[in-house]
Amino acid sequence: MDIDKTKPYPQINSLECKSCGRCVDACPKKCLEIGTVLNERGFKAVVYKGEGCVGCATCFYSCPEPNAIQIHIPQRG
Repeated sequence: MDIDKTKPYPQINSLECKSCGRCVDACPKKCLEIGTVLNERGFKAVVYKGEGCVGCATCFYSCPEPNAIQIHIPQRG
């Protein structure tokens, strides 16, 4: 999947994701979903659907795992 890097998007560290689904439930644009592939720790990590992120960071703030989600916000200029 190619992500448009001129727009905001979540960067998900699949190894740190514990598949709790809090970010999926919190996302107002519903652009996250639980993936289908198990990570090295046996969890199905969350994945970005590829579009729709507005950079609100609600997923970041709802995630209990440090370093599992970061939000890429492109620089204007």
